[in-house]
Amino acid sequence: MVSKKLTLTNPQGFHMRPASLFASAMGKYSCDVTIKFNGNDHNAKSLLNIIAACIKCGSEIEIVCDGADENEALAEAVQLIESGLGE
Repeated sequence: MVSKKLTLTNPQGFHMRPASLFASAMGKYSCDVTIKFNGNDHNAKSLLNIIAACIKCGSEIEIVCDGADENEALAEAVQLIESGLGE
């Protein structure tokens, strides 16, 4: 299991477009990918789970990857979030 804490910096937070981009990117990995936010765990491969988390700009989240390709999944998750999720 690997994890990293990040701050969401894109202005609109995890709304439909960036959440869809993130869920699609994480869906190609076999490991479990979880977003920890406000004491709750959210499935990062599920668009609806990400949107339901209501993660806004400036929120601190933790990405947790657990499984065979966890390092690759975490590296891509970090890259996506640090680049502003395409915005």
